[in-house]
Amino acid sequence: MSFRVPPAPPRDEPPLVAGERETLAGFLDYQRLTFARKVEGLSAQQLRLRSVEPSSMSLLGLARHLADVERLWWRAGVAGEDVGPRYWSAQDPDGEFDRVDEADPAADLAELATQQDLARAVLAAHSLDDTFEHHRQGTTSVRWVLAHLLEEYARHNGHADLLRERIDGATGE
Repeated sequence: MSFRVPPAPPRDEPPLVAGERETLAGFLDYQRLTFARKVEGLSAQQLRLRSVEPSSMSLLGLARHLADVERLWWRAGVAGEDVGPRYWSAQDPDGEFDRVDEADPAADLAELATQQDLARAVLAAHSLDDTFEHHRQGTTSVRWVLAHLLEEYARHNGHADLLRERIDGATGE
């Protein structure tokens, strides 16, 4: 039996009238679900395809990258957990993109969903004004992390648009 990414859950528009937290979190969840829609229905081979040469970027690589982004900013940063990246290292800084040929797409997409759920729990436990010490940039607020994740997903959803269109011609939001 061959792997295919299942359909993404329904995607609601972010709230038009809400407080800062609800608005920002709503936009982040919208962007997360946008990425899920970019990969739905694809096979393992299609997820691994580097369709915009010479870049090593693939949809699976993006999923792995986003899982580490969620993990490191929310869990290691905001929550202060002792966790590191799963897919890259100092010795292999592009491992999330370069090591997809033998990767397990089902496991990697499940890891992304898990990290998103854990991130939601971390956000729920903190004020937007809470801060932590980041190893490179110093004192950083939860508000900044939330805005940064929005930027990260929006940028990579643009990449995902191009990758998906090159794979099977699918376009859309």
